[in-house]
Amino acid sequence: MSIVYLNGKFMPDHAACVPVLDRGFIFGDGIYEVIPVYHGCLFRLPEHLQRLQNSLDAIRIVNPHSTQEWHTILNELIDKNNSGNLSVYLQVTRGVAKRDHALPENIQPTVFAMANPLLPPEKAMLQNGVRAITGDDYRWRNCHIKAISLLPNILLRQQAIDAGAYETILLRDGEATEGAASNLFIVENNVLVTPPKGPFLLPGITRDLILELAIQNHIACEESVISEKRLRSADEIWLTSSTREILPVTYLDNQPVGDAKPGPLWHTMVDLYQTFKQSFSR
Repeated sequence: MSIVYLNGKFMPDHAACVPVLDRGFIFGDGIYEVIPVYHGCLFRLPEHLQRLQNSLDAIRIVNPHSTQEWHTILNELIDKNNSGNLSVYLQVTRGVAKRDHALPENIQPTVFAMANPLLPPEKAMLQNGVRAITGDDYRWRNCHIKAISLLPNILLRQQAIDAGAYETILLRDGEATEGAASNLFIVENNVLVTPPKGPFLLPGITRDLILELAIQNHIACEESVISEKRLRSADEIWLTSSTREILPVTYLDNQPVGDAKPGPLWHTMVDLYQTFKQSFSR
């Protein structure tokens, strides 16, 4: 049994309920964050809370808690779930109101958070890499908002699973944007490349950290458009996220990426990332 947080109270997960007229349930009107926890410590919490604020601002929900209140809530949630390595899921919806597309006034946001065990990627994924396919990015034009309405992402990810792959890398107007549930990097002539931030991709916390580590360690990197041609001819392809960290893609649409093995720059970055994780404290 896990303990969750809902609107000011901690309780067993089976006891947590929200009204059927919550706009998160009716409309998918809300945002979320996923924050990794290592050895009981929230990882890159200021960056996650800033992205939370950005998403709330974008859909016009007033942040229900101060930074210190978020710290208190999330750390108590971690303690109640035995600390360790966890994945904290945090969701804020607009709240409960009569069903109407227009934004209601003077309602209280619904705040929910849970913590689940954070399992490392399977060793086979790291040793052999994963398979990915490409797919049409038919999502909306505000993918920088971490909205809970994820049906397109779900269907796109399922395309990969149905094809025996791990992820779908999305193409929009001939350019690669990101994965259905991940950010995208390629390596091209020893240069690390990721698409620039904008409305067509999520500003990933792990994505930003990888760029920081690259700059600090004198690894050539850039944010630039990745055309479909660049993607398919890349020496390495990576998928990144808060819970899966950095995964190498070794086959794309059943064609080998490089020599079909995790590449040398991936190995370097994974080592740098793990060292960074060990250096921070609560």
